[in-house]
Amino acid sequence: MSRSPLRLHHRLAAALAGLLLICTQGAALAVAVSLLGPPDTSSPQATLSSFFGLTDQIVERYLAYREAPSPATQRVFLRTVEQGKLLMDLSGVAPAAQHEIATATIVWLWEVIARVELPPLADIPDTAVYAAGGALADQLPRWRLPGTAIVIERVAQGPRAGEFLFSPQTIATARSHAEFARELPYLRPPRIDSVRDLTRTALGFSGWMLPPHLIQRLPQWAQRPIAGQVVWKWGVALTTLAAALALLLLVARWARRRPWDTHLTTLLRRLSAPLALLVSTQLLHWFLNDQVWVTGPLTAVPDYLAKLATGLALIWTVLLLARWIPDAWVGASPHAAAGPDASLIRWVARVIALLVILVLLFSAAQDLGIPVYGLVAGAGVGGLAIALAARPTLANFIGALNLFADRPIRVGDLCRFDERHGQGWNPIGRVEAIGLRSTRIRQFDRSLISIPNADLVERNIVNYSTCDKILLQQRLALRHETSDDQLRYLLVQLRELLHGHPLTMHTADDPIRVRFLGFKAHALSVELRAYIRTTTYSEFLAIQEDLMLRVLKCVKAAGSAFALPAQTLYMTRDHGLDTARGDTAEQRVRAWAAAQELPFPDLDEAHRLRITNTLDYPPAGSPAADRG
Repeated sequence: MSRSPLRLHHRLAAALAGLLLICTQGAALAVAVSLLGPPDTSSPQATLSSFFGLTDQIVERYLAYREAPSPATQRVFLRTVEQGKLLMDLSGVAPAAQHEIATATIVWLWEVIARVELPPLADIPDTAVYAAGGALADQLPRWRLPGTAIVIERVAQGPRAGEFLFSPQTIATARSHAEFARELPYLRPPRIDSVRDLTRTALGFSGWMLPPHLIQRLPQWAQRPIAGQVVWKWGVALTTLAAALALLLLVARWARRRPWDTHLTTLLRRLSAPLALLVSTQLLHWFLNDQVWVTGPLTAVPDYLAKLATGLALIWTVLLLARWIPDAWVGASPHAAAGPDASLIRWVARVIALLVILVLLFSAAQDLGIPVYGLVAGAGVGGLAIALAARPTLANFIGALNLFADRPIRVGDLCRFDERHGQGWNPIGRVEAIGLRSTRIRQFDRSLISIPNADLVERNIVNYSTCDKILLQQRLALRHETSDDQLRYLLVQLRELLHGHPLTMHTADDPIRVRFLGFKAHALSVELRAYIRTTTYSEFLAIQEDLMLRVLKCVKAAGSAFALPAQTLYMTRDHGLDTARGDTAEQRVRAWAAAQELPFPDLDEAHRLRITNTLDYPPAGSPAADRG
């Protein structure tokens, strides 16, 4: 039979029940209980007889342990005590505390049974009376010990359905009934020497590391019970709790002295903290349950602490691994740090960690007696409210899935959002992280903004990092005094400029375009549109700057000027436009027309080929021009 954790109440109740010996009617009811198989629970009579038979065996194991306290004798004694769990319906007890409650219940039940009259064996229902046609076939499958609240009833469902066990209500009220029963005299007093009070004997019981003969030498005040536990146990329990907490704090402080990085030694150092939590609480649990045998309000504390600490240590470990594994993966390939794989790995690690943590939390809650699954299933209106409250979180989660599925952006990309919404919010910057709830973007002013994923997937996203070319689009506002021939001359110069630049692109699908758009309130509007042969935004700005400086020269060469969106009041003589240059531009246009070479509506293809790549870039005088 595998050894379950040595539980406090197991030990206490075992010790007490072991101290008892059944006399007269109790002896007649006792039957041998084999440790090689489960006790007989086929009827109330069989269950009660199994209870008495089990106490006989507990007495024998206890006497052997008291005679020679050792790990071996204590282990045999505790295995015998654990059989008491098979006689009780513990469906109403938290799984983490079932061993302790079952063991303590043995003591509490015997405190009552030892002080009341037992009915004759023939008056206790057996299997036959509950069978079809039996005397109690039409009655509820339960039996109450006369004069007490102890009830043995048939289990209706579950793995032990059909067995007669001490009812959940009996287990829940056993302690209070035992307190009342202590006012009555023993009708069947314990047969073991020096035992006159089962409860007092249980309060002072301890394991082999604290043998009984040493405990008996403590002063009388140290053995006095306070709040259900003797003084010396209070002292030992609180001291060990404080020592375990201090050890854990020291280990956690040592683990965080080294900065976080992707080295395996750093991970192992950080994992020492949850490992220390797990080991220290398990040792504390073993010591308090098996050696100190805490009672009273601390009865189930070691088990609850062990369960909570185990869950916390596992969650702690999962969080560390979820952080370290993606960092180590990305660190192993420096070029992957800004790629979609790195972001996806981090995201998947967080999702898996979240799911594992939820499973661990649900499991721990179930062991602590919290009906998590039942609450979730039967939440009703509360569940609907929670679902509505969690809707934005779920929407952001699905938005993250869409971002990773479509991959419109990735970590490190330079992007603009809602570019075409005009007056809307138009952030531009580099993507730093794509999380479960939001995406973080570092703007050019180094400020960090977070956009919920559900909102981000609904926006227009312009990803400059994935462009194979960048569009140059500018509108010029010229003064209304510009004549039509001057404007034609300027348009030709601008077209030749864009075609002649070595980093502009002209194709049938994406031609270079310079067009007079029309008349505005204060200017003549001319649009320049061309694709620049670069994928780097900073290089695009440099090329655009070069082109705009050349455009400025072309405007001046045509004898025109840029319009201002304001009224101008001339207080001195206005020199007006450059008449000589204006005449030259007009004569050039008339010469084109006379020679049938007027470049409208577009440049002649032969002429376009002659001027392609004829300009110098970078311009003469710049450092890069010498290298070209």
